[in-house]
Amino acid sequence: KRRLSRTRSMKGRAAWLLLTACMASAATAQPAPQMSDRPELPGFETPPPPEAGSGPPRAADAIWGAEAMRPSRQQLTRENGGQRFLWAMVDRAEYRAGGGNGADRYLWDAQGWYGGDIDKLWVKTEGEGEWGGRAEAAEVQALWSHAVTRYFDLQGGVRQDFSRGGRTHAVIGLQGLARYRFELDAAAFLSDRGELTARVEAEVDQRLTQRLIVQPRLELDLAAQDVPDLGIGRGLDRLGAGVRLRYEIRREFAPYIGVEQEWRIGRSAGFARRAGGPAAQFSLVAGIRLWL
Repeated sequence: KRRLSRTRSMKGRAAWLLLTACMASAATAQPAPQMSDRPELPGFETPPPPEAGSGPPRAADAIWGAEAMRPSRQQLTRENGGQRFLWAMVDRAEYRAGGGNGADRYLWDAQGWYGGDIDKLWVKTEGEGEWGGRAEAAEVQALWSHAVTRYFDLQGGVRQDFSRGGRTHAVIGLQGLARYRFELDAAAFLSDRGELTARVEAEVDQRLTQRLIVQPRLELDLAAQDVPDLGIGRGLDRLGAGVRLRYEIRREFAPYIGVEQEWRIGRSAGFARRAGGPAAQFSLVAGIRLWL
């Protein structure tokens, strides 16, 4: 029995060695396919077939006719970049406590536009006065706005003052979104009396939560000459800096509180003192911001 089991074991090993040798000889007899022998598959850079551009430029015209399809193409253009929108915002409608001469004051600053992505009609208004009295300064601007970059519009038009002499100004400026999401509005004004002035406003929203937002704000007024009847001095006329904290009950409606400091600088400070007013004003502010 032992001899028989040894014989069977030797036969099994011999069969295994024979099978391994046959497989090795078959592998060496048939070479592996080379990269050049494989069929070439189409890639991303494969050009289109010649018949790809042989059809009509607008296949629907061949069935329905160009006149029938023209309104549909115009509607497609309007719905994909050619729409007209209306937008309006009251950025600041506020009460100011502890302003000049200890009197409380009010201020408004609103703007809106109608148009598309490239061209808009832009209307702006702002003004201020003593609480309970008439506006001491009020203006309205009507501007044509044209997008010159992805983030900035070139604006030009007219500004009308409804107090402080009732001047009319030609306006040219830039408005848009600067780096780090600063909203910038810079404009130069040439009055009908030849007076050249400028204004630069910058503000940025910093979110503390989804609804609580702090907004630092800076405003500069400049002039190329003295305008004594308006209390404007040549050079840097006025500097205003403030911080407002608002809570968005809805995105469209947000009450806020804050502080505001204004300085009259250089010759403007002298004009303010001679008129009996302070050269610097500190105010606590409360107001609402809303848009539609």
